[in-house]
Amino acid sequence: MPEPRTLLLIRPTAQAAEFAAALETALPGRFRTVAAPVIEILALPGAVDLEGVEGLLFTSANGVAQFAARVSRRDLPAYCVGAMTAAAAQKAGFDATSAGGDVAALAALVAARHPPEAGILLHVRGRHAAGDLSGRLTAAGFVVRAAEIYDQRPCAPGPEALALLRNGTAEVVAAFSPRSARIFADSAQAGAWNLEATTAVALSAAADAGLGGAAFARRIVAATPTREGMIAALAQA
Repeated sequence: MPEPRTLLLIRPTAQAAEFAAALETALPGRFRTVAAPVIEILALPGAVDLEGVEGLLFTSANGVAQFAARVSRRDLPAYCVGAMTAAAAQKAGFDATSAGGDVAALAALVAARHPPEAGILLHVRGRHAAGDLSGRLTAAGFVVRAAEIYDQRPCAPGPEALALLRNGTAEVVAAFSPRSARIFADSAQAGAWNLEATTAVALSAAADAGLGGAAFARRIVAATPTREGMIAALAQA
C-alpha cells in the first residue's frame, strides 16, 4: 500500500477535523491530514433578534455552530447554501434543506420554498460573506435581516504546516472558501512557500479563483461544491 499523501486542510480547525474524519472513512489510508487553518472563528457579542423571523439562511457551517451555541430554538426552517452546511444544521437539530451550490442556488431555493409574505428571513453570517444573498432576495421581494455573529480572522497555519509549506513537502492543499484561498495565496507569496510539487484541490471555481496565481504543480476543482464532490476531487490528487 502506498504511503499516505500529506494533505493540508486550510479551513477552520473544527470543520477541518470533521472533514478529515469523513475523508478517512471514504478514502482510508489515502491521506495524512494536517490542520492548517488560515482563518480562526471568533464569536461577536450581542443577542440574536428573532422577532418576526420565519426562516433561517445559513451560508456556512460556522454560522450554524455559532447560532446553535447561543439560540435554543430549533423550530424555524433552515435554508443552507450546500450539503456540508445543511448536514451541520441537521446535526444541530434544525429542519435543514441544502441548495446544493452557491448563493445564487440558495436564493433560488428560498424563492421556491418560502413565499415572500411568509415572514422575515434571518441571514446568519460572519463579518466577511461571499456573494450578496440579501440583495438577491430583497430584489425578489423578500424581507431579509442579517445577524452578523462571528468574525473570520486571518491566522498562521501552525508550525507543522508551515514547515511543510516552506520545504515543499505539502503534497496536497484543500481550499474550501474563496476568502481562505485568498489568505493562503497571499501568505504563500509573502512567505515564499514552496508549492512546486503541491496539488491544490478547491471546493468550487470561486475557491480556486481565490488561489490566484499561486504556483501549484496542479489544480483540481470539485465537480460539485459538496463534501462528496470534494472527496471525489481529492481522489484524483
